[in-house]
Amino acid sequence: QVQLVESGGGLVQAGGSLRLSCAASGSRFRISRMGWYRQAPGKQRELVAFITSDGSTDYADWVNGRFTISRDYAKNTAYLQMNSLKPEDTAVYYCNAFVGVGGYWGQGTQVTVSS
Repeated sequence: QVQLVESGGGLVQAGGSLRLSCAASGSRFRISRMGWYRQAPGKQRELVAFITSDGSTDYADWVNGRFTISRDYAKNTAYLQMNSLKPEDTAVYYCNAFVGVGGYWGQGTQVTVSS
């Protein structure tokens, strides 16, 4: 059973930065893709960014260069560096990982951006 533990969320003022971490454990197989999603109150969960096993990345259009996803393969950890945060970035951010044909989710970490 793969476990994902997120950390790094918190309260920040608009224009500030946060770095989220997602540590994966318990996988007997290689994690193929890790990503970040977010869900704001009353809205559907949406993709923020993902990074594949070969380092390829993709971002939601609205990121507009403000966020950077990275991965430490030795530590099975993914990161999301978020800069120039806006109040509309307020949401619970979830880590996601694909192992084989299965997908796994973390418990989420709250990010709140004040204006």
